[in-house]
Amino acid sequence: MSRLILFNKPFGVLSQFTDRGSDGARATLSDHIAVPGVYPAGRLDRDSEGLLLLTDDGRLQARIAEPRYKMLKTYWVQVEGEPVEDALAALRAGVALNDGLTRPAQAQRMAAPELWPRDPPVRFRKSVPDCWLSLTISEGRNRQVRRMTAAVGHPTLRLVRYQIGGWTLDGLQAGEWREISV
Repeated sequence: MSRLILFNKPFGVLSQFTDRGSDGARATLSDHIAVPGVYPAGRLDRDSEGLLLLTDDGRLQARIAEPRYKMLKTYWVQVEGEPVEDALAALRAGVALNDGLTRPAQAQRMAAPELWPRDPPVRFRKSVPDCWLSLTISEGRNRQVRRMTAAVGHPTLRLVRYQIGGWTLDGLQAGEWREISV
């Protein structure tokens, strides 16, 4: 039976078990998960938070991470400004990035979710409003969600991956994980 771990990756943690950086001092998965033989199915940037799946099954790992399978991923995105319908329509149609047009996304405004505090906190500016979006994509280009929101004029302030396929963050605080049956 395959092992599958749902991990709520905190801000500032690398999506790998070792730090290959110059000083090796950054937080990694090994600071949170001591399960031998599992590997991340996909990536989540160091400055992004939320659901990261780990498995010991190479076929399952590919099914989750490979773009050709088009597994849906939902992100909760705090953006600068208050996007109007035109910006949301652009996200839904696909956004032209420097590496090509993105696939259409599901995009809508949402109420601010109840989340764990982020360390460090998102910088608050009285003169610049912000809001939250739910954005569901079926591909996973490098920093794609951040580049998409910036392309429609609303830079990302905080990015939390909430769901991959049928798996969600529900019940997991930052740094927590649980193993489920596959």
